[in-house]
Amino acid sequence: MSFTLIQQATPRLHRSELAVPGSNPTFMEKSAASKADVIFLDLEDAVAPDDKERARTNIIQALNEIDWGTKTMMIRINGLDTHYMYRDVVDIVEACPRLDMILIPKVGVPADVYAIDVLVTQIEQAKKREKAIGFEVLIETALGMANVEAIAQSSKRLEAMSFGVADYAASTRARSTVIGGVNQDYSVLTDKDEAGNRQTHWQDPWLFAQARMLVACRAYGLRPIDGPFGDFSDPDGYLSAARRCAALGFEGKWAIHPSQIDLANEVFTPSEAEVGKARRILEAMEEAAKAGRGAVSLDGRLIDIASIRMAEALIEKANAMSAQ
Repeated sequence: MSFTLIQQATPRLHRSELAVPGSNPTFMEKSAASKADVIFLDLEDAVAPDDKERARTNIIQALNEIDWGTKTMMIRINGLDTHYMYRDVVDIVEACPRLDMILIPKVGVPADVYAIDVLVTQIEQAKKREKAIGFEVLIETALGMANVEAIAQSSKRLEAMSFGVADYAASTRARSTVIGGVNQDYSVLTDKDEAGNRQTHWQDPWLFAQARMLVACRAYGLRPIDGPFGDFSDPDGYLSAARRCAALGFEGKWAIHPSQIDLANEVFTPSEAEVGKARRILEAMEEAAKAGRGAVSLDGRLIDIASIRMAEALIEKANAMSAQ
């Protein structure tokens, strides 16, 4: 291990992140009864310009009056390039002690996060808030991806990063027809077989961006979260996208429709078999330590320190879910 030790972000269960428009009080009330781990009440893309101020008022009322249980509550503020942003932060952070986190959209450089940090810090000091606000940032532009490692180190408040595939596709001029979906033209053609036939294998156009953001998150102690899958009438497509991210090491995925919440929770919840194997790894390690053996094996395979750390992380996640 490196001599440089990175402090891990505040631990939170983050399998599913439900987007709820701040302009719709009915949706906010219904979302409180959902099984989403994290809910963000949206002031940005889901709210028309003429509804921004009303949405802000709706969110303040919802955060203060609705019973959100143990959910992590977050707001997505408007961009730093708008005149709505500062009032989003000031009005809601000052009035809502239930608020846990702020989602900052279209972050391009570390200074974007610093600007919000300064504002939030002043509000917390002025209002004597007991609970510090955490940050999640959206990496959804070419500039943000080019600076993702620096952004990951931009604030002690930073807990998570989300990959915003729609705006990222627009920023990079990618040819995409479905938010979070794939494109048949992004494929590989095999060589001819003996019969002269060739096969086409579709590829994942978002893999590089997701993997780069994932590495930045894991290097600096943050939670990597995948963003939206736009076609909520296609659960198989959602599951496929979620499973690819889970295999990479992501902790959760957005849900833009209530029907996607259970899908996300299913994919990002460790199976009983995985939890059982992790427990057996830790038990084997403990037995080897008691017996004074330096090497640990299980089912004929050597267990190294990396395997032990992965098992510990999986058990920690399983315990967090059982506590819900």
